[in-house]
Amino acid sequence: MIAIDMGTAQGGAAATMDLEELLATRLLVQGNSGSGKSHLLRRLLEQSAPWVQQAVIDPEGDFVTLADRYGHVVVEAAEQNEANLQRIAARVRQHRVSVVLNLEGLDIEGQMRSAAAFLGGLFDAERDFWYPMLVVVDEAQLFAPAAAGEVSDEARKLSLGAMTNLMCRGRKRGLAGVIATQRLAKLAKNVAAEASNFLMGRTFLDIDMARAADLLGMERRQAEVFRDLERGHFVALGPALARRSLSIRIGDVETAGRGGSPKLLPLPEQPGDGARDLIFKPGENEVFARPAPRPAPPPAADIMLQISRPKLEPAAPAEEPADARTPAEREALIEATLREILADPEAAYRSVAVLYQDFLVRCRIRRLGGATLDLAAFKRRLSVARAGVDANAVDHADWEQAVAAAAGLEEDIQGVFLLMARAALEGAPCPSDEDVARACGSRSLGRARRLITYLESRDMLVRRNDLRGQRIIALPTLGWETGPGAP
Repeated sequence: MIAIDMGTAQGGAAATMDLEELLATRLLVQGNSGSGKSHLLRRLLEQSAPWVQQAVIDPEGDFVTLADRYGHVVVEAAEQNEANLQRIAARVRQHRVSVVLNLEGLDIEGQMRSAAAFLGGLFDAERDFWYPMLVVVDEAQLFAPAAAGEVSDEARKLSLGAMTNLMCRGRKRGLAGVIATQRLAKLAKNVAAEASNFLMGRTFLDIDMARAADLLGMERRQAEVFRDLERGHFVALGPALARRSLSIRIGDVETAGRGGSPKLLPLPEQPGDGARDLIFKPGENEVFARPAPRPAPPPAADIMLQISRPKLEPAAPAEEPADARTPAEREALIEATLREILADPEAAYRSVAVLYQDFLVRCRIRRLGGATLDLAAFKRRLSVARAGVDANAVDHADWEQAVAAAAGLEEDIQGVFLLMARAALEGAPCPSDEDVARACGSRSLGRARRLITYLESRDMLVRRNDLRGQRIIALPTLGWETGPGAP
């Protein structure tokens, strides 16, 4: 057992946390602003730094100071795109480096997308790199909101999905989620419910106190205790902390956040006239822009004349000229547009929503009027294009059987099945895991293997190895089989 010293418990006894139990059971921290929540996270990170790899999702840049004392590498999310963050996360797991993902400087949607990409990279790491890791997410209600907000649905789904994977499925991959929130009521319930350890700090809203009491197994009338907690005091419960509710005081820390709580300072002594000059006169290197004078109002006679004139109806917009192209020509342009989008090497790993917007813009540039492809049809065509399979170009009478069999699958994996089907139809070697990952828009070989397992569970394919260990995939519904290929 590795006991982490968190501070003092009731009666002056040491309050310890079983690190090995924490890695298996996850932790939820709740407390209003000023309750000492960030101080608690910092204490946990400092005490456990010598024992376990750490990743901190830091929306305010408070934890970057861990780098100087404990060697954490700071990843500036504002300087990276989502694909790079995914690759960095994979290397973090491979080389077992502790990191702080600094999301400062991004808007809320940018923070959600960056956090989702980074968490996805940690989650999709190869099985050989599933070492134990503490993944600390501060202000978790931003990344796993209980309700839709002002951000796009796509960003919310990406972020919520990454947080759900962390808390629900991360344990088998060595990821131990530690999430902290100011408002339990704003945190998605399916994310909060996966934690088995709780540290509840000061809170004043009835709805948050009620949820905290429910999670700790307390009666509603006992929820008032959360209003009376002092700064840095928390009620602890869980297999890594205490079997019964226990009040603890968090100990001191060795590092400090860059912000910190504001301190009262005496005001500078300034004479009345001097203070006025400081405000209204520009400094040495400051340009003082005088407000432009307001124009004089027009004469009343002109105003009455404008009111009395009849309003003219706006001219009707000119109708777009009808598209004179034949259906075959339109289809060729749509196919060319898809190929043009995927010509960018990074396009294979961008989100479907981003690529769909790019597709619509390029269609307007080509003057493809009228309906082109809706989102579902675009996802289906994109999946096939990513797999490098042109369903209309395969010159074989039996190919229509493969297209019909793929139609019953989800749009984003139809291309994977068609990739296997074309290799089997032509007797080519079985596609590698890297080929499958590229077909589903990922760099993760683990995800590729999971997709193959999923298709096998749907009875769409059967895999076996030959005497040399090379993979062969058979398609029972079609009666086809690939040649041997290195997985």
